[in-house]
Amino acid sequence: MVCETLKPGVECLFMKKTGCSYNGGKCYTIVENCEGCSKVVEFETGKYCSSFPYPAQKWQKGSCSMSSHTKKSSQAAGQKINPLKASKRSAGKR
Repeated sequence: MVCETLKPGVECLFMKKTGCSYNGGKCYTIVENCEGCSKVVEFETGKYCSSFPYPAQKWQKGSCSMSSHTKKSSQAAGQKINPLKASKRSAGKR
């Protein structure tokens, strides 16, 4: 249904016939970490995330999974090598 509370005219999953069914009956404004993201939408009532109704919760455990302005760091540092096997391999090549 279309939101009638804070983001008028926007399709919302939490809007029911009885009103907003999300926690507290409203969406929450973005946090400082969300500034610069392409998913931020500005309304008369403030700036809101188009993906999540409570953006602060997405930043509690690190980075937001949907953020478009942060770099995703890959942990591909390489394969761990067993030093015992490496020494045996080098000894076998002699």
